[in-house]
Amino acid sequence: MTAPTGDSGHVALNRRYWDERAAAWHGPLAREQWGRTEVSWGLWNTPETRLGLLPDEVAGLDAVELGCGTAYGCARLARAGARPVGVDVSREQLATARSMQREFGIAFPLLLADAERLPLRKASFDLAVSEFGASLWCDPYRWIPEAARVLRPGGRLVFVRRSPLFALCARDGGPAGPALLRPQFGLRAQGDGTSLEFTIPHGELLRLLRSCGFTVEDLIEIQAPEPAHRDYPEVSAAWAQQWPSEEIWQARLGGRA
Repeated sequence: MTAPTGDSGHVALNRRYWDERAAAWHGPLAREQWGRTEVSWGLWNTPETRLGLLPDEVAGLDAVELGCGTAYGCARLARAGARPVGVDVSREQLATARSMQREFGIAFPLLLADAERLPLRKASFDLAVSEFGASLWCDPYRWIPEAARVLRPGGRLVFVRRSPLFALCARDGGPAGPALLRPQFGLRAQGDGTSLEFTIPHGELLRLLRSCGFTVEDLIEIQAPEPAHRDYPEVSAAWAQQWPSEEIWQARLGGRA
C-alpha cells in the first residue's frame, strides 16, 4: 500500500463545503430520502433488490455509515433491523440528520468525526457502508484502512463512488462530456478550490483493498435507467446511459466468513 501524503487539509476544506451546503439538504430533499423505505443506491436509485449488496439477513447487524450526511442510509438499515451508527465530518449535516430522526421516529447514534480517524473500537461492526461519503470525500489511503480496522473478521464493506471514467471526463466543477480531459496515470484528487474529491483507478483501488485484508466480491458499474428520474449538474442521464458515472464495490474482510 502506497503511503498517503501528509497533507490532510482536504478534511477542513470539505467540512466547510458541506457545512455551507447543508441548508440545501434541509426540508424536502432530506425528507424525501428518509421517506423511502426500500434500500436503493447512488444517483440513479438503483434498487438493492436488483443489486444484492447487503447480507441476506440485515437484522441484528452492527453497521456504520462512513460519511453519512443526513443519515438516510442509516435510517434504511435501521428499518431493516440493523444497529447503525452514522459518522460525518459536517456538524450541519448531522443537525439535519437529527431533525429527521425526530420527525421519523428512528433513533441511532450520530458521531461528528472524520472517517479517516474513526473514534470507534477495533472489530466492532459487521457492515460498513459509504454512498458518496467517505468513499468520495476522504483519502482512500486513510479511510479504507480505518474501515478495515473497525470491521470484524468476515465483515462486509459496500461503497458507492464516482467511476474513474467520470473523473477523466469531467473538468473540476463542470459536467462530464464525451472526451478525456485528464490523464488516468496519477489520478487521485480532483477539486475546484471549494472542495476535494478522491477517485483512484481500478487497479490501484483493488491493490489497496487487498493490502487492507479485503477480498473484493463484486464491482458493479451502474448504468442510468431509461427514462431516468432526473439529470444532475455534474452528469446527465444521457451520459450515464452510455458510460458509468458511478460504481459500487463490495468487499469482505478476510474473505468469506
